[in-house]
Formats: sequence, C-alpha cells, structure tokens
Amino acid sequence: MTERLISILIGYVFGLFQTSYIIGKMHKTDIREHGSGNAGTTNALRTFGKKAGAMTLVGDCLKCVLAIVVVRLIFADRTAEMIPLLCIYAAAGCILGHNFPITLGFRGGKGIAASVGFLIAFDWRLFVICAVVFLVLFFTTHYVSLCSLTSYLAALIAMIVFGEISGYGMDRIHTTEMYLVMAALTVLAFWRHRANIVRLSKGTESKVFLSKSKRLNGGANGKSKCTGSWKLGNSPFTAPAQKRTSGKTLVSA
Repeated sequence: MTERLISILIGYVFGLFQTSYIIGKMHKTDIREHGSGNAGTTNALRTFGKKAGAMTLVGDCLKCVLAIVVVRLIFADRTAEMIPLLCIYAAAGCILGHNFPITLGFRGGKGIAASVGFLIAFDWRLFVICAVVFLVLFFTTHYVSLCSLTSYLAALIAMIVFGEISGYGMDRIHTTEMYLVMAALTVLAFWRHRANIVRLSKGTESKVFLSKSKRLNGGANGKSKCTGSWKLGNSPFTAPAQKRTSGKTLVSA
C-alpha cells in the first residue's frame, strides 16, 4: 500500500505543472477565464493558436512520462513484480494533479494530454491504437471530446486484452487491480467531459479545425465556431467568442 500512495503522490506533484496556465500567464492572462475555462490542450489551441496548443500537449504529456520514469527508478529493485501497477498509480496521481491542482484552487484540465503521456510511457501499443482511433475520428467529425473519450475506451479495452495475454508480468490480483484503476480513470475522463457529452447529444459541441480556412468557414456546414480575435503582446491569436468572467459564460462559443 505504501508504494501505491508514494506513486500517487509523485504523480500528483508532477501533475501540478499546468502548461497551458503557464503559457497564459506569459501573455498576462488566465486561460481558465477564456473559451471553455479548461486548462488544457484544446482550450490552449482555441485561445492561443496551434503553437500554444502543441506546447501544451507536449508539456502535459511529458509530466506524466516523467512521473512514471521516477516511479520506475525508485521501485525497480524492490517491487519489480508490480511495476506496471505502480506506473498506472503514478499516472492516476498525475491526472488528478492536472485536473484538481491544489495550487490553482483545484481548477485544472481534463487530463487527456496527461493520459497520452501515460500511454506512451506505459505501453506503446496502447498509444498507437488510441492515436489511430483519435485521428480517424478527428478527421471525420472534428469533435475533440468525442475523439478523446472514444480513445479512452479503446485504451481500457486494449489494456485488458494485452493484460489477459501477458498479464504485464504481474499476477492475477495485481493485473485485475490495474484494470480497475484504468477503469476509474476512464470514468473520471467521462465525468470531466460531462458538459461536452451533453453538447454532443444536442449537436451544439464546438468543432476544432487545424486549417484556418476551414475554421473560419465552419467546415462543411458553413458555420464558424471562432468569431473573435485578440492580441497578446505583438502577436494575434484566434480566440473563441466565449469569455468567462467570475465563472460565468458571457458569450457562447
């Protein structure tokens, strides 16, 4: 039990590094007061542009990778037979730190980019499967929330399949515990995206386009989801028409 708690704590500390929040502060703004109010990759992309979105994705992935590397180094000799389980606990801690950072009043992101880092560090096969699922859905629907949640389900299923084949080198009890932690992370991801799920069901969820022309034209339906632009320093950034003040949305994106 001690190893599990230490792994969660290590992960949580790494999770407190909020890439999009830091980028926002570099431009003298709080990203949580713009767009969806989420301190994550998609909101950074919509608010600050592609470069900021890419930086956020890499930063949030990397913090989970580093958390897992640290846990592997600490417990490699003493508990080698349960390293995969401790790695997923470290990832869980990192995702909790990202979603509920104590340093930011427990207002963080949704943990998707951090989860990508977990897949990369844990099992590259899971990452490849999820990347394929995400990209196929993204280029057909442009709904990032749908892509993320479907990929999470794919990761859970693939982990169980690979676990039943090899057990990741652990006994049945530890392997089953690993499944349960992954299932809990999947439930957490769906809960954090509950507002997105409602919008998806109503057909009002915003789409994300990597092409500026498609973004302005709103894709095939001819409607634009990004109607405003503003400047940070000397550089223009495309921003959604949604701005949050005191936790309330003034204009819907």
